[in-house]
Amino acid sequence: MPVLLAPEQAPTLPGLLQAANLTGLDSSIVDSDEPMPRIRGLGSLLSAGPSEISFLANPRLQGQLAQCRAAAVILTPEAWRSLEVNRPPFRVVLCSQPYLMYALLAQWFDRHRIQNLPKGVHPSAIIAASAQVADDASIGPHCVIEDGARIGPGTRLGPGCIVGAGSSIGADGLLHAGVTLYHGVHLGDRVIVHSGAVLGADGFGFAPHPASEPGAWAKIAQLGGVSVGNDVEIGANTTIDRGALEDTVIGNGVKLDNQIMVAHNVRIGDHTAMAACVGIAGSTVIGARCTIGGASMISGHIVLGDDVHVSGGTAITANVEKPGRYTGVYPFDEHAGWQRNAAVLGQLSQLRKRLRALEKQDK
Repeated sequence: MPVLLAPEQAPTLPGLLQAANLTGLDSSIVDSDEPMPRIRGLGSLLSAGPSEISFLANPRLQGQLAQCRAAAVILTPEAWRSLEVNRPPFRVVLCSQPYLMYALLAQWFDRHRIQNLPKGVHPSAIIAASAQVADDASIGPHCVIEDGARIGPGTRLGPGCIVGAGSSIGADGLLHAGVTLYHGVHLGDRVIVHSGAVLGADGFGFAPHPASEPGAWAKIAQLGGVSVGNDVEIGANTTIDRGALEDTVIGNGVKLDNQIMVAHNVRIGDHTAMAACVGIAGSTVIGARCTIGGASMISGHIVLGDDVHVSGGTAITANVEKPGRYTGVYPFDEHAGWQRNAAVLGQLSQLRKRLRALEKQDK
């Protein structure tokens, strides 16, 4: 499970492969005397039913094929050749990247689901007279769209979203319930923002103000905005602060998990992905195609180059220019070096005993 389409909506297997955006993927359906099934949904090897498609991406799960009841299964050519039976009870789709094909098929089913949701502007929504909302955009209950905001074609706002003055959302965007965009926040096309995310809050900017009273602070007005590229996804309760003078910038294709903190004036390069609970301090620049593991902390005013991969829980406190994987809380290092040092740390107790024994001999 899940079955997602009514029987009359279900495409045939070739029709599904043609309708989904599989550009660049090699795929073919193995010849069989059985009729082509209609596909109503997709599921795992053990849960998929006779009107669903499944996939085998992990060779260790190949034993589950014997119990699979799916209408069709995506297999690599290697997995197909290794099957013990020449005529499995399901149709076989060959693809060298089954997991990617599954992801693209799932996108197709989800687009179909979204297209069938109610469209239009809910009567409880409040839209400023100067705002521009595309005719085919969908605005949910209790949304607020302020002066000068723009909502692009095909974009959908869930219940209770707020789009601040002068902000904009491109085409085919999706804001789930309760997303807040402050003023001057600009999202590109096909951006997905999950519930509770806040984009454009003030950055944490304060100047010491001892003339007022000891220890006092003067707020630095945050006059920049937030600029988000195309095809970005932002997780639930993630926050992206506006810039002090220039925009905080999120590049094309960036993927941010839940509960991430992006401070003011941060710049994140194209197709970088971050897992949950990452914290990025102000004015840090992160390159393209980086991956940042969960709960990692990135200090402010530093630069991570392109293709830098940070393991979970790592604290990065200085520039990292060389591509590669970096691991460790204190100090971080290239992954291979960190592993060698970690192995030594695991033997510290024994080394301490040996050192004490040697010291006693010297006495």
